[in-house]
Amino acid sequence: MAWYKYSSYLQQNQHNNFDALLDPGVDAPDAGVYRCEVCGHEVGIAKGHKLPPQNHHTHPAGKGPIRWRLIVAAIN
Repeated sequence: MAWYKYSSYLQQNQHNNFDALLDPGVDAPDAGVYRCEVCGHEVGIAKGHKLPPQNHHTHPAGKGPIRWRLIVAAIN
């Protein structure tokens, strides 16, 4: 789970990009923290950089594929 200390640096937003589930290896549409929907693994990615590939981490059999969700966006 992503943490923060100073709430004054964060603002809640309802942008659709937070709802998208992204496949491994695709370009990140936003800079920020992405979380695997299956296991909770989190990574920080710069905008336009590729999300980690399928072999970045593994799930136990039957848990499903890696799917990344933007949970904290870094927007200017």
